[in-house]
Amino acid sequence: MHDGDALPRWMDLLLLPLINLTLAMAVAGLVVWGVGQDPWQVLTLLVQGAFGSRSGIGYTLYYATTFVFTGLAVAVAVHGGLFNIGAEGQALMGGLGAGLVALWWSDALPAPLMLPLMVLAAMAFGAAWAAVPGALQAWRGSHVVITTIMFNFIASALLAWLMVNVLKEPGNMTVESRAFADSALMPGVHVLLGALGVDWPATPLNLSLLLAVAAAVLVWLYLWKSGAGYALRTVGFSPSAALYGGIAPAGGIVSAMALSGALAGLVGVNEIAGVHGRLLLDFVAGAGFAGIAVALIGRNHPLGVWAAALLFGALYQGGAEIAFEVPGFSRDMVFMLQGLIVLFAGALSHLAAPWLLRLLRMARPREVAHG
Repeated sequence: MHDGDALPRWMDLLLLPLINLTLAMAVAGLVVWGVGQDPWQVLTLLVQGAFGSRSGIGYTLYYATTFVFTGLAVAVAVHGGLFNIGAEGQALMGGLGAGLVALWWSDALPAPLMLPLMVLAAMAFGAAWAAVPGALQAWRGSHVVITTIMFNFIASALLAWLMVNVLKEPGNMTVESRAFADSALMPGVHVLLGALGVDWPATPLNLSLLLAVAAAVLVWLYLWKSGAGYALRTVGFSPSAALYGGIAPAGGIVSAMALSGALAGLVGVNEIAGVHGRLLLDFVAGAGFAGIAVALIGRNHPLGVWAAALLFGALYQGGAEIAFEVPGFSRDMVFMLQGLIVLFAGALSHLAAPWLLRLLRMARPREVAHG
């Protein structure tokens, strides 16, 4: 399409992603039918498993909370002109920071001090880990895609070494730290609702959900309502134009990556403080890579990221229910569906755009012609 043929913004941000999602679901349905399963039954069980009960909703929101953090991390980097593949490693480092603070001070500090310290430590560790690849690109020309991929492996190896040789609980056969004191445990949503008189089942969903909501709002305010956010987006749109306007591209690159890493580091709060109550080896479990798809589907906007995170949370929770209820349906089929969504939301994201533009011209030819 030519520049003058662009879709209206509402169609590009809302209608096109919905069409891409529908195409992905249709292709997935054909695959499910091809392996001898009933696509309608599978879809019904997926929706019911994710939203058909309070427990399912709790698990869906728990997964979505993690995906919001990694999706926002990728989205912020994209606005800075960078493709951050390292949210997985940055989340690991965020968990390490939160875990170290909990192991050192949770026995002495109360929860009102302990939990904010864990949040700050998770953000600081994630930001520091991401700022290094940003600095390497800004001042040494190293491509951030390559360096962040490498830093994922380094983060995993570093955490494994620390867990095995330094932080592992003595006498425990499992590679994990000792349990945190109660002050380092993020309260569950069911506890809060129970105090308000609402009966809610116990799930991993915790108050990190509110942190994810606040992160999305603050990212929106930062990117579109602040001078620093405007400078970051300017660097991402055109480094030469930013330099001409008095904005240092190198500083914008490093700050974009640092903020991206800080957001990814918050995954550690949701998992380490909110669920496990101790430091583990692989608590991220691929959420950093899923954040790439979440950001793509959400068009790198905080509201879109939240919607896409809910979708992926539903796929994770609903997929577990399908694997349990439908004989012969493995969780690999759910991963296939996720891959199709990534394909249509990423590589084929504008597949339906020419047809939408043609329909728009037929419906309102004069308005489209005058742009």
